[in-house]
Amino acid sequence: MRLRRILAGAVGGLVAVEAANRVLAARSDPLPPALAGDQGTYRWRGFDVAYTEAGDPEDPDVVCLHGVHAAASTAEFDAILDALAADHHVLAPDLPGFGCSDRPPVAYTSTLYESFLADFLADTADDPVVLGSSLAGGWAAAALGADGVDASRLVLVCPTADTGPLRPWVRRLFRSPVLGTGLFNALVSKPSLRAFDERDAFYRAANVPDELLDHQWRTAHQPNARFAPASFVSGYLDPTVNLGRELAAADCPVTLVWGREATITPLADGRVLADEADARLVVVDDTRLLPHAEQPDAFLEAVRKDLPRLEAE
Repeated sequence: MRLRRILAGAVGGLVAVEAANRVLAARSDPLPPALAGDQGTYRWRGFDVAYTEAGDPEDPDVVCLHGVHAAASTAEFDAILDALAADHHVLAPDLPGFGCSDRPPVAYTSTLYESFLADFLADTADDPVVLGSSLAGGWAAAALGADGVDASRLVLVCPTADTGPLRPWVRRLFRSPVLGTGLFNALVSKPSLRAFDERDAFYRAANVPDELLDHQWRTAHQPNARFAPASFVSGYLDPTVNLGRELAAADCPVTLVWGREATITPLADGRVLADEADARLVVVDDTRLLPHAEQPDAFLEAVRKDLPRLEAE
């Protein structure tokens, strides 16, 4: 009888989780682009990859690569897009599995993203400044080793290539249809997203834009939203490179931008990486993981010499 009650409780719990999953799926509207500009699609290996284009195509190219978390998208560049586009041709893709791009239930890996960036940079940009956030910085560094991929400079914001050991069971769990969806929905609830923004992404809670939080919730509740983050939380998106050596070997100058109060990738890590890579390190005060979102004016001032055509207001 006890076993029967336990089994009945487990089944009842799964039924309740599935019901909640269906309610959240029904509440999810189609996702609008996170950035204002011309919207394009880059067809890559069966993916339709959405990207925003802004600025004069005759101006120097800047490719903005967003970081990775459960609700990632190009929305993190909203505060600096207009200023960049005033003197640059800006391309900002939603990486495969995120934002408005396709999200098939494939096994996402670092190799997939490195290959995507190599092809995207070679096909869409001409010797660009590559502005990459967190893991995208590691992928960009790896992608520069591919044939036909050039950049005039790497500007990397709190880059990393190591989020922890591989955890295959975590990926299997999050990819499971009912329980995985329920766990992911809990991870990307508005209270959970706000906690992440206030604890790790931003230094001051008052600086978290309501529009960003709303977009994070909407992008995290699109069909198949959990599959790319499932690989992220289980360590499968970490580049298999030594980031310091990779950046030291890059054929272009490297600038590292760090939020002074960063916790996930603390400033001490940035100082070590800058020494290893012989890179310029600039530090933005009163911000954590997203200085370009929290302190856009200070961020642009910090990288002004790396974007020589970006002029003062």
